[in-house]
Amino acid sequence: MKLFDFAYCPRFGNKINALAGICPEDWGKGDGYKTHPILHNYVKHTFSKLYDDYVNANESKRDIFMKVSEGNYFLFNVGLYDSNWQQIFAYFIPNIGSDSHEWKFDSFSTEYQISVMGINNLPKKAKYFNDIKELIFDMEYKIVPQYDHIFGDENNNQRIPETIRNSHMKPDLFKAAIEFAKKRIDENYKVAVPQYYGNKVQLLLPLYLTNPNKPDLALTLTRDDENKCYLGRTCITMEWAYNNARLIAKPDSDWLLPDA
Repeated sequence: MKLFDFAYCPRFGNKINALAGICPEDWGKGDGYKTHPILHNYVKHTFSKLYDDYVNANESKRDIFMKVSEGNYFLFNVGLYDSNWQQIFAYFIPNIGSDSHEWKFDSFSTEYQISVMGINNLPKKAKYFNDIKELIFDMEYKIVPQYDHIFGDENNNQRIPETIRNSHMKPDLFKAAIEFAKKRIDENYKVAVPQYYGNKVQLLLPLYLTNPNKPDLALTLTRDDENKCYLGRTCITMEWAYNNARLIAKPDSDWLLPDA
């Protein structure tokens, strides 16, 4: 379920700007139409994850994911904190009018603001993983790239820098980039950044193909414990990688930055 399909969200962009003001972080510059694009993406996908968990949960446990009081209010935990470390919630009220949506987005409110309304037992933030090992690259596992998809799929191929894309040395350049990234991970495990995509956690591996100081792409790695390897099916842009990674946590990495 998408946020805008679920609720009427008047002046949503203005409210995102206000949220960016109370949650100090670089949320991307955007343009005149949409400022703070990373935060837009973050809020919408956070809602989708919590809504899926809410729908699939036993009725007695649904309040963990979303708090719904029919005819009164609806809210979910945004998963962010203000400068005073107060949790932030997205608060909705009944939509009374001609619009087909049952709910209307009202505000981003702090834990204190929600509590003074008399609302208790607030929902938890979205949870994306069950085991911490999902977030850390295992150096004992090998990486198995799916080159036929990376090179053969049109969308994947177009993301590759043109000088590499048209080179007959392309497979060797990718193999060298993967080995270089593994050495960086061996030095600092934070180089492998977790992302959430397709309802699962993956790791992102930076690929330095044209510049040893700036990655061109991120290789997505899916953990395969049965075969003790990571499957690298696709490569994505830095922008895409940061948006997916930010759902789990703000990346603590020197290569994956908001200005990507």
